[in-house]
Amino acid sequence: MMYLFLIIGFIVLIKGADIFVDSASDIAKRFKIPPIIVGLTIVAFGTSAPEAAVSITASLNGQNDIAIGNIVGSNIFNLLGVIGIVSMISPIKVTKNIIIKEFPFAILASFVLIILSHDTKFQTYPNNELTRGDGFILLSLFLIFLYYLFEMAIISKDTTKNESDEEKPNLIKSIVFSIIGITAVVFGGDMVVDNASSIATSLGLSESLTGLTIVAVGTSLPELVTSVTAAKKGESDIAIGNVLGSNLFNIFFILGISSSIHTISIQSVAFIDMIIMLIVTILAYIFAFSKTTINKFEGAILTISYIIYTIYIIYR
Repeated sequence: MMYLFLIIGFIVLIKGADIFVDSASDIAKRFKIPPIIVGLTIVAFGTSAPEAAVSITASLNGQNDIAIGNIVGSNIFNLLGVIGIVSMISPIKVTKNIIIKEFPFAILASFVLIILSHDTKFQTYPNNELTRGDGFILLSLFLIFLYYLFEMAIISKDTTKNESDEEKPNLIKSIVFSIIGITAVVFGGDMVVDNASSIATSLGLSESLTGLTIVAVGTSLPELVTSVTAAKKGESDIAIGNVLGSNLFNIFFILGISSSIHTISIQSVAFIDMIIMLIVTILAYIFAFSKTTINKFEGAILTISYIIYTIYIIYR
């Protein structure tokens, strides 16, 4: 039954995120919010809603390994699995703006997380933790990221087509469905955390391994589906922008909120995964920077790297 409830939890999570993204986008259109804000904030937040539900719930329950493992594992899967699979389907063209700003921001996020959480090395504390103070720092960086997005939206606003003549979505319907969507995400997240922990215990697996694999891949499915769909439609900037935006939301917002609510204790082994996350972010950036395109061969390298990483964490 635990496996059944885990699958049901993932389905509720993903469907809830899908409903939330669509409804929130309709609300944004209703109020004439620029499309770029919709894509980089609402869509990125919506596809990261499963990670938020799982990590915040796990943090409140004291399941620190799942809370941190879910975020780090999801980010690694996004960079290696999602970008790898998408670019093998269709080479991803990377815009200059993503190369200059968003990728460096993602690298900074990974680096900051390592510094803030490695207290025994950088702050001579007896334990490694993400404290409430660290959470406030991450949330402050999240606000800076949002400011950048709004600044970019203002700059691009003049080039946006006037959509006033288009049929406006029903506001009440959109609000109701957005509430249903986010409720499903929270409920599904709770099911995933409870049943994944039970399965890990019954199989003798650590919560860290469960968070880095089963939970991380499951909560990253919305990013995968969204990016693959965008790539098939030739919208490469949305495909890679969704991944980078989600990764930034995961670290700055989700871990910021989680650690602000409850201090997250971090095991030493988690730093290996954080360093791997930093390395694969830099690797993806190098591929994007070299020819402003991530081609099928580079996508294969990223995908194979994720398979190797998965084998490594299972056997370590």
